[in-house]
Amino acid sequence: MHEMGIVTHLAKTLDDLAKEQNITKIGSVTLQVGEVSGIMTDYFTDCWDYFKVRHPVLKSAELKLETIPAVTWCNHCRRTYQTVEYGRECPYCHSGETWLLKGNECIIKEIEAE
Repeated sequence: MHEMGIVTHLAKTLDDLAKEQNITKIGSVTLQVGEVSGIMTDYFTDCWDYFKVRHPVLKSAELKLETIPAVTWCNHCRRTYQTVEYGRECPYCHSGETWLLKGNECIIKEIEAE
């Protein structure tokens, strides 16, 4: 249930940016959310809708979410593969010498100011 904490941090970041750039209203925020980030996007959207009304600059802002696919790298055969489909074991060589390349991030991609 870390979604509320992330939304709180996001709102503070956007408030700070709005003050810095003299923005009075944000129309939308696009976030890229990793497939294995642990963020429950439905709950995150609910938290956003609940929390944004407490920030005048965000009051009518739309939240747009994009998924970043999770990709894992195999150190043994030096190939990448879909993490969610295959897990930690490489589907090509069955090695466990793997690490997550991308898919656990949460990135502000775009802010539309009005």
